[in-house]
Amino acid sequence: MYFHPALETLTRPEIEALQTERLIKTIQQCMRSSFYQKRFAEYKLDPNSIQSLDDLKRIPFTTKSDLRDTYPFGMSAVPLEETVRLHSSSGTTGKPTVILHTQKDLDAWADAVARCLYMVGLRKGDVFQNSSGYGMFTGGLGFQYGAERMGMLTVPAAAGNTARQIKFISDFGTTALHAIPSYAGRLYEVMEEMGIDPRKDTRLRTLIIGAEPHSEAQRKRIEDMLGVKAYNSFGMSEMCGPGVAFECTEQNGMHIWEDYYIVEIIDPDTLEPVAPGEIGELVLTTLNREAMPMLRYRTRDLTRLLPGKCPCGREHVRLDRMKGRSDDMIILKGVNIFPIQVETILMQFKELSNNYRIHLETIDSNDVMTVEVEINDLFTDDFAKLQDLSRSITHRLRDELLITPKVKLLQKGSLPQTEGKAVRVKDERNPY
Repeated sequence: MYFHPALETLTRPEIEALQTERLIKTIQQCMRSSFYQKRFAEYKLDPNSIQSLDDLKRIPFTTKSDLRDTYPFGMSAVPLEETVRLHSSSGTTGKPTVILHTQKDLDAWADAVARCLYMVGLRKGDVFQNSSGYGMFTGGLGFQYGAERMGMLTVPAAAGNTARQIKFISDFGTTALHAIPSYAGRLYEVMEEMGIDPRKDTRLRTLIIGAEPHSEAQRKRIEDMLGVKAYNSFGMSEMCGPGVAFECTEQNGMHIWEDYYIVEIIDPDTLEPVAPGEIGELVLTTLNREAMPMLRYRTRDLTRLLPGKCPCGREHVRLDRMKGRSDDMIILKGVNIFPIQVETILMQFKELSNNYRIHLETIDSNDVMTVEVEINDLFTDDFAKLQDLSRSITHRLRDELLITPKVKLLQKGSLPQTEGKAVRVKDERNPY
């Protein structure tokens, strides 16, 4: 049940004692970084005064802008010759962000991912196939090394070429697959086209999903399509990558490894802590990193801490599934909308496929939202029934979003297909 029993079965007092010990060491490591030296001097903070978890709140937040401003190596806490790998974001919205790793960092990361995979029942003897991109994207190498650390046979299939992915699943007896949620739906569509029944024609039984927000309804649909148990995961390159938080077999939230991270949930506007159980922005402090430790990093991901203890026995706190990102929120006619709210409604209709897009545009000086969604091949093309379906979807969306969007039903294959993260919003509104 436990990959690292001594760490996974810590009590709350033991977790907090370990966090305090590691926080003090982390502060010392941070002071080897020119960035944190300047930050502490700017705020007149004595690093030796940080001696408890409460003291951490005196330290200012670290942001993605800090990573970009110090590009490429300004946040490193070790000489460059002591590092063995870097990962970088694409930099499509500005300078890339760069994360450096020592060998110790990579070993700790592999252990964290292995701990997650073991927690959902994977064992030596399973065949683990990874459909994530390798290279700079952390989902590829992160899961690769974690699966190898567990001793599984690994299939580094990488992203793309869906027919080849399915051939590998069939030929190699893949039992566990890592895929982003939107791509899992695409896999099933191609399996149908190839006449493959995943329940009868493959050994697939476990799916690891993450990297993009998804609703519980979408998870259930994926499980029904592929005949698997799908486990939610959370990671980000700034915190190494996958392995930050993961569901156990209870599937009642994602355990975040508190021997690696200190967790805070704040109001993204006031920057103050939210009340227990309320949704806010996730803030993380690393506790087990050499090359680039980070203090109070604002992730921009919106979630909440779940109350109570998990029946699995782990007392590491649990995160709810990600609602979205604070910078992904759509504001339309004064209403705050997250794409996952739209998805939750769409997935309730069996007539619809997994592929949808939210189109925002300005018509006659008014901002308009159109929800474009593909219908299943098996659904009728009867015009009257399509109209009834469209009205029903519109009604449900209005109740959820408090505005009335347009709904556009499309034939299967009308929207762009992607084998990477799905692009759910197309914003063509006029700037004001």
